[in-house]
Amino acid sequence: MFEKISRVIVLSDMDGTLLDSQKRISDTDREAIKRFTELGGHFSVATGRTIQSFEQYRAMIDLPDPVIMYNGAAIHDYTAGKTLYTHPLPDEAKAISVSILDAMPDAGGEVLKTDGTYVFRNNDYQKLHTKLCDIIPEYTELPDIEDGGWLKVLFAMAPEAIDFLEVFVRQQGYKGVDFVKSSEIFYEMLPEGVSKGSALAKYRELPGFEGFTFVSIGDFDNDIEMIREADLGACPANAEDTVKAAADLVLEKTNNEGAVAELLDFIIKKCGI
Repeated sequence: MFEKISRVIVLSDMDGTLLDSQKRISDTDREAIKRFTELGGHFSVATGRTIQSFEQYRAMIDLPDPVIMYNGAAIHDYTAGKTLYTHPLPDEAKAISVSILDAMPDAGGEVLKTDGTYVFRNNDYQKLHTKLCDIIPEYTELPDIEDGGWLKVLFAMAPEAIDFLEVFVRQQGYKGVDFVKSSEIFYEMLPEGVSKGSALAKYRELPGFEGFTFVSIGDFDNDIEMIREADLGACPANAEDTVKAAADLVLEKTNNEGAVAELLDFIIKKCGI
């Protein structure tokens, strides 16, 4: 599996994994990534962020390889300046979103497309998400958002309301879509069968990555499928218990202590370097 480091690629989640509690990449992780890539390894990211909202992190870390985005609904190559893969939501996503808003009148939310972010209800939790992403979205009514090209819909609300929404969604049995909890206050609608794991499977088919060893690391529910799909799936010490149960390797360090660096050092040693 680790015969040649030049045939290994690591895909890391951002929040709770590569980013510390201050939303920064630590010097420890940054130096480890530099060492790993100078030895020939490949490092990239799998995130729920959009093409636009990820721009702020490109100054922190050089990522020449494609990035998994929108929690698996797209793969974007910043080096080539083009999106290599998308799997949009079905047209029914708008009607499903309307029914969720009818049931959850306090929910905030946004539609994410390759061309931008469209906020259709701006509660305090949605405002927090916009601030975290450091973007200027378009504010509009849900029915006015143009059909087609919806990659995901994010709902933002209090943690106890998210728990209620999870139950509501299961009861409705919506067809053609899947849902994933991406944090304590964010709940996302994705195309059916789409996850960071399904995107990792598509990544294996990209030119130049055939036969690579894929390693993934993440900490939350939306990372589980990616951890399972990888040849080696890891998680930091701060990961959710469900993630630890799915991982091949539970690291000793948290995201604040250099968990990514610990994983990269593990791989370097496995490659005999």
